[in-house]
Amino acid sequence: MAILILGLFVFFGIHLLPVLTPVRNRLFGALGERKYKGMFSIMSAIGLVLIVVGYARAPSEPQLFAPSATALRIAPGAMIISFILLASANMKTHIRRVLRHPMLLGVGIWAAVHLAANGEAKATILFGAFLAYAVIDLISAVGRRAVKSFVPAARQDVIAVVAGTALALLVMTFHRTLFGVAPVGWSM
Repeated sequence: MAILILGLFVFFGIHLLPVLTPVRNRLFGALGERKYKGMFSIMSAIGLVLIVVGYARAPSEPQLFAPSATALRIAPGAMIISFILLASANMKTHIRRVLRHPMLLGVGIWAAVHLAANGEAKATILFGAFLAYAVIDLISAVGRRAVKSFVPAARQDVIAVVAGTALALLVMTFHRTLFGVAPVGWSM
């Protein structure tokens, strides 16, 4: 469990730098854009590897609470919405223009549904951390008015919806193989 927790601290520590604007600005100024982005990418990758390894090695027990039947039932639809939001996050979509922070909303939906649908200690730590991150960063982004101006294009929305839906269905198809849980009857 220690490796999982270390990975979460590394991954979210670097991702929450924009919340600590003075610290982020000092680092950015000292390193320059290229080195800052390089450090950000390297730390993110290290954190992600630690999360994956730590989660795989962590024991499934104890079960902290019973999985929510409602979360299990809505999970497939919620994941399609989540993946569409993630897909639209870096595109010039109407979705992004209206919601402003679709990636954080998508991560929040993904984490909340997975948190409620599990109940194992390691899943509670993992999905609880992602949910907390999404909420903290969303509050910070709204407070900082961190929104870029752009002109949305309907074509970008279509791409985001199709790509997000296709990726969600693909993940659901191989969810049993990848994660040991079949969220839908046709999971492999």
